[in-house]
Amino acid sequence: MAFVPQEAPTGENSDQLPQTSEFFWKSHDGLTLAGREWPASPNANEAHKTPIPVLCLPGLSRNTRDFNEISNFLQRKGHRVIALDYRGRGKSDWDPDWQNYALPIEEKDIDAAIDHLKLERFALFGTSRGGLHALVLGLRYPADRMAAVVFNDIGPHIEMRAIHRIAATLGHNMSCATLDGIAETLTRTLGPQFPVFGKDDWLKMAAQLASKHDGSFVMDYDPALARQFASLDDAAPVPDLWPLYDNLTDRPVLILRGEHSDLLSAETCKRMIDMHPNSQLKTIKGQGHAPVLWETDTHETIAEFLSSI
Repeated sequence: MAFVPQEAPTGENSDQLPQTSEFFWKSHDGLTLAGREWPASPNANEAHKTPIPVLCLPGLSRNTRDFNEISNFLQRKGHRVIALDYRGRGKSDWDPDWQNYALPIEEKDIDAAIDHLKLERFALFGTSRGGLHALVLGLRYPADRMAAVVFNDIGPHIEMRAIHRIAATLGHNMSCATLDGIAETLTRTLGPQFPVFGKDDWLKMAAQLASKHDGSFVMDYDPALARQFASLDDAAPVPDLWPLYDNLTDRPVLILRGEHSDLLSAETCKRMIDMHPNSQLKTIKGQGHAPVLWETDTHETIAEFLSSI
């Protein structure tokens, strides 16, 4: 099934938006997948330096709109920025087999997108699930290809209480008659993660997560994603992802952590910093999992990190 949502309202006039465009590519098994590109602003480039392209990978049930503000900012700094919708999310086709909503299948889709976009060298910006992809992509893309990584509230160790929290809400409350209804649901489910958010913030997040379809606002992902968590077993061995992170110590890493995150602990961040000689950490106050990337100081931190590559 292909669910093609309408673009969510932003409250801005289209002629004021930075230049951006959609693109599509084919998966190995025939799905049409979607992404969004913010071409580099040529006026921002210095004659002796071209800022590195940035490939953005969203969280489990998220889409390219999560990167709108940071992409607009980086575009003005001269970066080419690309964000991808995984299969079953955003404007990409839904997969008729829910078991294909799995990291190894998505990695093939990401590889196909990199080929389609002719990305020779890039920085990887991964939010949550996107950061897990970054850990594995580091094995296939050495430092002369994937030159740096930004981890947005994710690391080699994930707190299981957060996985249970996500599993309890994924695939539920998928639609509301109004965007306010989506915002109210988000307030109930994510309130402890974002205690400083007001009504306007929740509406803004709702517009990133849902769009209008057949008269209702619908969350932009296939609810079958929830089936991935149907058989959670706390007794099952947890994969050791630290060797994958160790493989990234040959390239710079920026770690973003929400102050109230229940998925990425302060202890995990400390270990990540201790074992990586070229890493840095920014804690985003008042936010949890995953930071929304709206604040100017966060934009500046990311841009400064990328400028050093």
